[in-house]
Amino acid sequence: MTNISSRFALTLIGALLATSALADEVPVAVAANFSAPLKAIGEAFEKDTGHHLVISSGATGQLYSQIKNGAPFEVFLSADDTTPAKLEAEGDAVKGSRFTYAIGTLALWSPKAGYVDKDGAILKKNSYAHLSIANPKTAPYGLAATQTLDKLGLTETVKSKLVEGQNITQAYQFVSTGNAELGFVALSQIYQDGKVKEGSAWIVPAELYDPIRQDAVLLNKGKDQPAATALLNYLKGPQAAAVLKAYGYRH
Repeated sequence: MTNISSRFALTLIGALLATSALADEVPVAVAANFSAPLKAIGEAFEKDTGHHLVISSGATGQLYSQIKNGAPFEVFLSADDTTPAKLEAEGDAVKGSRFTYAIGTLALWSPKAGYVDKDGAILKKNSYAHLSIANPKTAPYGLAATQTLDKLGLTETVKSKLVEGQNITQAYQFVSTGNAELGFVALSQIYQDGKVKEGSAWIVPAELYDPIRQDAVLLNKGKDQPAATALLNYLKGPQAAAVLKAYGYRH
């Protein structure tokens, strides 16, 4: 090998090693409602930075327990603002890193076209046997659903009809598979490009439940990981904002 080709080969190897060193995996714990949007954001993030997201989704309360038990997450995207604040206060997250990355919207949905009216009046009818919600103790969207029912004075009326999912994904699955005629879901699960993808839905007015402020926080395991910090910064940028809007979130 000539000196020139040797130098070129070494330069190429050095460049490849530098790129490999810069690229990293980011273990992320994400609330179930934001799993699909995060995957879309993750694709753009990887294209722009080279970093790859390793996504674990579930109910916010379940993810909190996993973090407390030592799960190797570096970033936490919650479905509320209280759980990340709690992790900060308990010393499991980097103080000052927390911010609201999205504001969620609750929807009442059925995969059947025309079944759910635009005002949600179907809730007061006795034409359905099952109403799906997420566990209000661990899933913020489940809590929002119970708050809505309470505000409408329907808590006792629908009590015997409730089918409770462990998280918002399972609540959605109960409806999509026909185990419940309708259910409270995250708008992001049924909404894309500015419209409901299928079936019929009532977008629940914001005054019927507490704001679903979804906060992100840098966990201690991500403190010295540039890729984790890069993800949090990316969530504040225009690429993420476009995905949020497409899925029905406010930024």
